[in-house]
Amino acid sequence: MAHSYTYRLLQIALVVFGAVMVLLYPLAVVWPSGWAWHSGAPYQSDYFMMIVGLYATLGVFLWNAARCPENNLSLIWFTVCSSVVHAAVMAVQSFGSGHHMGHLWGDVPALLLAAIVLAVLVRSSGLEHRPPDRVTDHVAGGQI
Repeated sequence: MAHSYTYRLLQIALVVFGAVMVLLYPLAVVWPSGWAWHSGAPYQSDYFMMIVGLYATLGVFLWNAARCPENNLSLIWFTVCSSVVHAAVMAVQSFGSGHHMGHLWGDVPALLLAAIVLAVLVRSSGLEHRPPDRVTDHVAGGQI
């Protein structure tokens, strides 16, 4: 029973974190010091708009992954690992200039929270230890 409960929590977490990623632009409008790395409106930075596009795309893929997490483990683990790396780089950069310290209260902890929650839920849901499906077995065995 615990596995089905954590599986459902994983699905919810994928939807919630996907929504935050899709909503990165509005978050930067509401709280620029915690989400945007430049002064002015979010659209005034080509770099920020590129990040918005990447995260919006990842968010939509996380929504899709929520339907069947076991078929999207590589995407979920990519999200975990890239979030930790991105948060670490931003945390170091936050100390490089006094006007970026708001990120230590905004996007840095948000990325770490997403990484920790997704990692814990994947591990506790038992998805890593599920038996391989038949199609994968046949492909790996050279039968298809």
